[in-house]
Amino acid sequence: MARKKISEFKAKEILHKVLDLSYSGISYDSLVDDGSKLDQLDSSKKYVLKVDEGVKKRMKNGLVALNKTPQELKDEIKKLQEKDYTHFIIEPFVSHDNASEKYSSIERVREGLRVLYSEKGGIEVEENAEAIKKIEIGRASSTSEVSSISGALGLEEKVLIKMLEAFDNFHFSFLEINPLVVENSKFYFLDIAAEVDSAGEFFVHGAWGERDFRTPGHKTEEEKNVDLLSQKSQASFMLNVLNPNGSIFMLLSGGGASIVLADEGYNLGFGKELANYGEYSGNPNAEEVYLYTKNILDLLLRSNAPKKVLLIGGGVANFTNIGTTFKGVIKALDEKKEDLQKQNVKVFVRRGGPNQKEGLAMMEKFLKENDLYGMVTDQRTTL
Repeated sequence: MARKKISEFKAKEILHKVLDLSYSGISYDSLVDDGSKLDQLDSSKKYVLKVDEGVKKRMKNGLVALNKTPQELKDEIKKLQEKDYTHFIIEPFVSHDNASEKYSSIERVREGLRVLYSEKGGIEVEENAEAIKKIEIGRASSTSEVSSISGALGLEEKVLIKMLEAFDNFHFSFLEINPLVVENSKFYFLDIAAEVDSAGEFFVHGAWGERDFRTPGHKTEEEKNVDLLSQKSQASFMLNVLNPNGSIFMLLSGGGASIVLADEGYNLGFGKELANYGEYSGNPNAEEVYLYTKNILDLLLRSNAPKKVLLIGGGVANFTNIGTTFKGVIKALDEKKEDLQKQNVKVFVRRGGPNQKEGLAMMEKFLKENDLYGMVTDQRTTL
């Protein structure tokens, strides 16, 4: 299990749907959105803009803009872009009394679910830590537990029960609502932080996925490039830089297999040397794989590690064409071969799937001819 932060927009979208509530928030990605979403907003209304990248303490860090017109939102987005942020959530501004702000969080723990709640929420919740209560419940929560929590928060019990059910059904690992505004028999999820169990993606039938994951902190140019590539492709691409000066760079395919391979590197004692984690899947074309590979090679060549290797691996693909994807990999390697040769980089390959014989043969021929050869094998051989 890997706990992954997901966008606030996606978490709110799921909860509103489960609770049969309308939701008028929008997700804005400045890498791909051209501003038309902002032009469609009601000019007579005011809105809230927040960075939606899994960052904590956004209000205190100046990453929230309140009570803004659509035109003002454009200016605020430009300011935040200058700070290297690209993903935002925009919602109608909700005027409320600060006294109506509550706090609630649910976290999956070994014993079941740990619920924290308080009648005093908002950005100063840490200053009111003594007011936070904790209850640990199993899957079948008792009436008394639900009553205690819902009573303190001012929510109907059926609302809390649906939230707990959604937490399980959508494989959440953590869900924090702060503030939860309860006022005049209505409630609003003003701010949400959420994590999911990435292993549950298959079971949620598209309710959330890799594109909804958020990694706090500034991204490298290569990570941004891969994000943009994934946004524009029917295939899936992901890249996270772990150690920019690492010595082991990974070009992996398939979500499950990539995790296993990266974990094995860590388990063998090379955790500190792993430079990146990521994967491509969904039968990308050769040009897309070329662009993805080129970004990983840029990271590799920039690393100041004295020795470097590139591992190209994955599980046995169901429909990703090995021959096609390896053409993209080879194109990128060919462009950088002189720099790779100078740094004495060796490439190790272990791959299987449609057209693997053709793909592996091409790869082995290229690597040997250009003095980059480490090893090339199919799934029947262990590296």
